[in-house]
Amino acid sequence: MQRALRARRLISYFGCGRYIQRPNLGVFTVQRFSDISEKIIPFFDKYPILGAKLKDYEDFKKVASLMQSKAHLTREGFEEILTLKQSMNRGRTEW
Repeated sequence: MQRALRARRLISYFGCGRYIQRPNLGVFTVQRFSDISEKIIPFFDKYPILGAKLKDYEDFKKVASLMQSKAHLTREGFEEILTLKQSMNRGRTEW
């Protein structure tokens, strides 16, 4: 119940997103690129992530930048996104 309440607060604060309850896990998702680029990224730029997840956020931001410039529509851009994705979360070998 606490997770659902926190997720509702996130949705209310950002004015976007949705919450999906799964067994032992709650997932907050934002699908509109404009919400990611105009709300989520500016928030985390203003209030930086501390710790190991900072590198993942920096890669996430690179992917968003590539998408905004339409580089993801080229083979090279798409491959760069795949490379960034592979190193995110538990795939990262260096911190």
